Amino acid sequence: MTQVIVLNGGSSSGKSGIVRCLQAVLPDPWLALGTDTLVEAMPASMRASDGGIEFAPDGEVIVGPEFRTLEAAWIEGVASMARAGARVILDEVFLGGADCQQRWQKALGELRVLWVGVRCDGAVAAGREVARGDRMTGMAASQADVVHQGVAYDLEVDTARAESMECARAIAVHAR
Repeated sequence: MTQVIVLNGGSSSGKSGIVRCLQAVLPDPWLALGTDTLVEAMPASMRASDGGIEFAPDGEVIVGPEFRTLEAAWIEGVASMARAGARVILDEVFLGGADCQQRWQKALGELRVLWVGVRCDGAVAAGREVARGDRMTGMAASQADVVHQGVAYDLEVDTARAESMECARAIAVHAR
């Protein structure tokens, strides 16, 4: 059985909705973790420093060496939780495409992982971004395609064409 489900997609692509639906339809309890969890756990000072993570006015996300150090520890910690028996759904944004996936693949090693691409047309994601009001304008459009570059998936879903629950059910079939 799958131990980790990695959902990768740009901002406002619908990953969080799918995660909530997956938790409802999958047997057994699954932890929901992701890049937002990591950013929220960091001190506020790291959200506006060259070494941490910065959100540019155009929506670009810039990460520095201090962020990468904490991210590496975070990735190892999540992998350890899965090895200890926790089933984990990761809500991720692979800003570096294939390089980000490779970092996770190395840490997750022998664990059974389902890699899921969450696609959403950039214009649709941008509309969701405006409606949410909690994201920097431009983030969704700038991330819609770049996060998928060079990334290999077991399954892809498109939230511009299917609701979160429909996507979750498709993923759940593959997670067994």
